[in-house]
Amino acid sequence: MTIHHKIIGEGFPIVMVHGWTLDHQAMMNAMEPNFEKRTGWKRIYIDLPGMGLSEPQQSIQNSDDMLEAVLELMDELIPDQPFIVCGYSYGGYMARGTVQARQDYARGLMLLAPMVIPDSDKRELPQQVVLKKDPHLLSNLSSLEAEAFASMGVVQGKKEWERFRDDILIPSTQTNEEFVNRIRENGYGFTFDLSHQLDYPTLIVTGRQDHVVGYQDAWQLIENYPRATFAVLDMGGHNVQIEQEEVFNALVHNWLDKLEFEILR
Repeated sequence: MTIHHKIIGEGFPIVMVHGWTLDHQAMMNAMEPNFEKRTGWKRIYIDLPGMGLSEPQQSIQNSDDMLEAVLELMDELIPDQPFIVCGYSYGGYMARGTVQARQDYARGLMLLAPMVIPDSDKRELPQQVVLKKDPHLLSNLSSLEAEAFASMGVVQGKKEWERFRDDILIPSTQTNEEFVNRIRENGYGFTFDLSHQLDYPTLIVTGRQDHVVGYQDAWQLIENYPRATFAVLDMGGHNVQIEQEEVFNALVHNWLDKLEFEILR
């Protein structure tokens, strides 16, 4: 199986898993600014099968299979090595599955707007709101662009639009729809319970106005991670890393500082 991936830097492996129907750019654009003045980190950005530049695989029928594909790639790239994993939305679900499957090697975790409840009808979600809007912006976009951005953006400014377009919208149009729909139908949630604990630095970042996965379900995870920092950011939706970029980066730096003290020293 070939999974497209991009490796930046050398050192301790940190695996980055993007959200549903996206590609590695979403995580790369969010995380790379935090490594500009850091050394000792090998960042592995992947495209999940059927998304980005990774081809769909007939053997992948559900999320269990998707997780197995991620684990196989890790076993190929970083066999029997300690690692850290970061996951965004559905990637957060994959990241938690990765920690459970490779608990002896997991040394840290970041969950960004993580999907916790696969069944959207069972999620605790706030009402969709827009807290900041550029009145001229949407009128200058195509109907497809405006509809997509309006359906997600809590902060709808020019800067947020450009990141949304590059990180979210364009990659989503390149996804193999037949493949991802099959997974949604056959098993979007794992067939096993995620019951692991991780006693290493953990960061969970959520958006207060995230109407896609919410923040309340993620809070229920807190006791699984004794070393966790949990943040709920106001004026932040499902793309909280875009809408609250400075606060997000500050939290990531704090998390990386702890990891460097404990792991890289």
